[in-house]
Amino acid sequence: MVTILDRTNLDDAAQPKRVRHPEKQARPDTEVKRKPEWIRVRAPTSKGYQETRSIVKENNLVTVCEEAGCPNIGECWDKKHATFMIMGEICTRACAFCNVATGKPNPLDLLEPENVAKAVKQMGLMHVVITSVDRDDLDDGGAEHFEKVIWAIRAASPQTTIEILTPDFLRKPGALERVVAARPDVFNHNLETVPGNYLTVRPGARYFHSIRLLQRVKELDPTMFTKSGIMVGLGEERNEVLQLMDDLRTADVDFITIGQYLQPTRKHHEVMSFVTPDEFKSYEKIAYTKGFLMVASSPLTRSSHHAGDDFARLKANRESRRTAVA
Repeated sequence: MVTILDRTNLDDAAQPKRVRHPEKQARPDTEVKRKPEWIRVRAPTSKGYQETRSIVKENNLVTVCEEAGCPNIGECWDKKHATFMIMGEICTRACAFCNVATGKPNPLDLLEPENVAKAVKQMGLMHVVITSVDRDDLDDGGAEHFEKVIWAIRAASPQTTIEILTPDFLRKPGALERVVAARPDVFNHNLETVPGNYLTVRPGARYFHSIRLLQRVKELDPTMFTKSGIMVGLGEERNEVLQLMDDLRTADVDFITIGQYLQPTRKHHEVMSFVTPDEFKSYEKIAYTKGFLMVASSPLTRSSHHAGDDFARLKANRESRRTAVA
């Protein structure tokens, strides 16, 4: 299991250490199951990993790779790939699966857009993924900040393609429209799990609002690639996953990612099952038959894993389909 350090008060030794997940303290402990052989990864130690870590720290940035305890951090950072998490490291939501800290966020860092753009240029990224915590405390849910980050990257690295992984902007009228107008290359919003799990896994969100958000992106800009991802192993049934695929296709979503849920701590939602590689392969085949342009389905699949390579394939698959139709 990846250990995540709480860094919120490291600069002030006089303050008591902040509890990372205050809302989970009263939850009973659940067993953290031993991972099967097919899902184990090595601890990150490479030179490339250390160089990426230095760039992130020098620019005072936060990455979801660290905050969410991504198992692929060693592989991605070694290749100088990182997913930047904007608007701070404290989320206003309390999802049962997530290891990002929960609480009252700090004010927005006005220098963050330029710092992200600087890091993207330093790392020589041809494709970058930008995500964020939920900021229900902001009137626009952080839409303007997303805009500024996109614009700053475009100015500093005009050849870099930009993928955003956004919150749901629930009850934030006009926020989605503002972000789409900034014209990212890929708009990603994760459903995370099947609708029957929302009350226990993603209680602050609404499944059909998320479906509608993805559908609205295509209405605003039919040329924009849309993407969504889920975790399995949270107690879902196979038929529920297949229905979710149909819901995404109804919203004309291009790309689906499916990965194994891994439990960060004993206070988080329990892993109900470890889905086998063969089952992931089966989901992949079915998703392609349902019309997705791109499918990533494996135990270690995450939303931004291999995002640059996948974006190239996504564009090629769209062009091949258009050629076939013509």
